Amino acid sequence: MRWRLPKWAMTSMATVGVALLVSGCEAQAEGAPATAENTPPATFAPQAPPGEPAAPLAGLDARVRQATADAAKSGADIEAVVLDRTTGQTVSNGTNRPFPIASVVKLFIADDLLLQEAQGKTTLSASDRQLLDLMLRSSDDGAAQTFWDRSGQNAVIARIKARYGLPGTTAPYNEHWDVTQSTANDLVHYYAMLLDGSGGLPPEQAGIIIGDLAQSTPTGSDGYPQRFGIPEGLYAEPVAVKQGWFCCWNGANQLHVSTGAIGPDRRYVMAISSLDPDDAATARATITQAVKTMFPGGKI
Repeated sequence: MRWRLPKWAMTSMATVGVALLVSGCEAQAEGAPATAENTPPATFAPQAPPGEPAAPLAGLDARVRQATADAAKSGADIEAVVLDRTTGQTVSNGTNRPFPIASVVKLFIADDLLLQEAQGKTTLSASDRQLLDLMLRSSDDGAAQTFWDRSGQNAVIARIKARYGLPGTTAPYNEHWDVTQSTANDLVHYYAMLLDGSGGLPPEQAGIIIGDLAQSTPTGSDGYPQRFGIPEGLYAEPVAVKQGWFCCWNGANQLHVSTGAIGPDRRYVMAISSLDPDDAATARATITQAVKTMFPGGKI
């Protein structure tokens, strides 16, 4: 995870901008202009008979608004989407604006690679398997770059977008994986389809991804703490998460994103982002507090 602003981002910073939100990686970059800001949220079909009560998300809409307002008092801008896969209920505070998803794109890289293996188009060595685990558990940039280059760079995003039907997701304008753009709604939609198999990845391969996310390490490969947001906010739930972060966005803002599946049966999926002018530690605390406000007691 790169913490220093790369030269390519510095040279493009003057001309390129992206709508805020968060989903970070550990690389720093300025994104290309967003094109899907007004994309309406996708509709999620229930995964079980309608007899299942919707009570777990009762009152969440008000708590999400409260969390958003509290964060704004310190200058932070957050956006959040939560989906109950059983009932199809979605709660959101956002406008579905696209943003550079940085290290969250490692989900797409892994998904594409594992489907290639399942289809007999590639073979993963023991070393490849270790790199894949490292990329997902510890958000390792070197591993991501290796698989990104091997799989055709932007072609990875084109294949994922086609399989999962992600209207707000676009390939990086400069072929740097960290400036792939997406929306919170697209990310929740991706998780839902990954979990129910409708995105085309066989259950065995999807299980590899979720299994690695469930073993997310306390720090990334670069030493950055990656328990902010969902892991610390929903501390009483089992979670499988992919985190992202970078500094600095639009000059001096910390960008953090926390995404993942929640509950012993992965019933809920969530994506929350934060753009914060404070220092990194304060920004992490702010996004974590937002999740705690949404889910008092650390449970859904």
